[in-house]
Parts: sequence; structure tokens; C-alpha cells
Amino acid sequence: MRWSTYRTTDGDEQVGLWQGDRLHPVPGTSSLLELIARERLATAAEEAAGQPGVDPGTVVLLPPIPRPPSIRDFMAFEEHVVTASAAIGLTVDPLWYEQPCFYFTNPSSLRGPHDEIPVPPGSQALDYELEIAAVIGREGRDVAPADAGDHIAGYVLFCDWSARDLQGTEMKLNLGPAKGKDFASSCGPWMVTPDELVPSAAMAASVNGRPCSAGRLDALYWSFAQMIAYASRGTRVVPGDLIGSGTVGTGCLLELSRVHGSDAYPWLQPGDRVHLEAEGLGAIDSSIVPGPDPIPLKEA
Repeated sequence: MRWSTYRTTDGDEQVGLWQGDRLHPVPGTSSLLELIARERLATAAEEAAGQPGVDPGTVVLLPPIPRPPSIRDFMAFEEHVVTASAAIGLTVDPLWYEQPCFYFTNPSSLRGPHDEIPVPPGSQALDYELEIAAVIGREGRDVAPADAGDHIAGYVLFCDWSARDLQGTEMKLNLGPAKGKDFASSCGPWMVTPDELVPSAAMAASVNGRPCSAGRLDALYWSFAQMIAYASRGTRVVPGDLIGSGTVGTGCLLELSRVHGSDAYPWLQPGDRVHLEAEGLGAIDSSIVPGPDPIPLKEA
């Protein structure tokens, strides 16, 4: 099943089930998270099937879970870790092969699959990151990897937009990333249930129609089950939490410019259009627009 959340022409949020190229609304609810938490997806699908279909071109697609409780973004593709580390003059710490790592990003900055992305204040080095995220469907604490699959409601295409200059500066202070990341993430256009995920899903990205990135989901070094087990260690994962895979190999400009040169793969600029896709998970298609100037924290 494929599920989306969308805004109608009246401004209301609605949950819909995809059948072919049309959305069928679920009567009586506006929250996919509520359906997941109450384990009502199967029942809701039956209810939606009897509703008239909606042309997706007449509505605004939102993130499938517009307000997730949390977003943990991992670094689970080895090729990305190796190349991105080299791009900033580092080698991969052997600890990465012993335990996965993640950071928390900003749920309030989650955007839909077609939303514009403003350049964050003060940045000249905007990048995309091509990822897939698991959606937690059942609460768990200290989950074992063998049991983690029971806690996944579905999967979404995910983009961790990154301001590489801000990220590099703030991480010199041994915390972060913070402002280099928290201005925007994108996901959608739909959530697929686990039975529809293609384990070897092809992933690709282009900028202004030029192919840039290509990878596969089965190149993960750390599985989603292992990521969820680690995320739940000593705490809880709850319905609606997003567990990002991190960037697939070649899946960002930081990597591509390291290998092919910054002239061949420059940072994103206002007017650029970024298209990200993954087999079975649809596409994110976003325009980059100017953002505000940073407001000084101290008087000159």
C-alpha cells in the first residue's frame, strides 16, 4: 500500500490511499500517524477503497507524516562515509564499523516532496542528500535487531538538505551538526508499507535535468533493523519517528565534487531544480530559492 497526506483546496489535511494514479481519502481522519499508532492501516484501506478518487494534481502533497515526533538520521552507507570523510580531510574511524551513528534533526522543518527549499541564512554551499527513511509504527525500547521489522510501518524517500559551509564551521566546536542541517528536510510523496519496499531499490538524483547520483538501497552496511535497535537502546522509538538511512554512495554534491571536481559539481544555487527518486518510493522534486540574510547575534 502507498499512503500520502495532502492538503485539499479548502486547506484541510487529508490522508489518502493510492490506487493507480489517484488518491482515495480515508473518511473520518486527517492523520496518517493516528492510523499507524492505532494499527488501523488495513481497516483504513478498506474504507478508502470505497471513496471517489482524487486527482493528485489538484492537491498539495505534504510529508506523509507532517509532524513526526523525532527524526534520527544515520550514516549507514559505507561508500558515502568513506568519500565524504575524504572530502573534508578525514579517514573513517574504525568505530563506525562497530556501531552505527546518527544525529537528531528538526521535525519542524520537514517539507513535502514539491516544496521549495530556501538557501539557509549565510550559506554558500547548499547540498542535497539522497536517502530512504523507515517510519516507526510500533513503540519499542531496547529492541533486538531480529524484532525490529515488527516496529516498521513503512518507508519514505528522504532528503537531508545540508549547508556544508555552516556544518563545517559549527562542527569545529565538537557539537552538531545543527544550523548546517536543521533548516530543511524533505520526504514523500508517499509511504510504502514494508511488503512493497524493493530491497535493492535503485536510487538516483539529478540537478536541472542532469543525472548526478546513482546508488542502491542494498548497499547499506547497517540495516534498518540494526539502526532501529541502536536508536531504541536505553530509550524509546515511538510511532511516527523517522529513521533515516543516511546518504547513498554518490548521493550528494560533497562526494561528487571530491571525485570529479567542484567545477563539475558546484553547490546548489537559487533557480536550481533538484530531482531525487527511488524505485517504488516516488520522487522529490524541489526548486532552490533565495533565503534570508542572517540576523547578527552581536552588535558590530
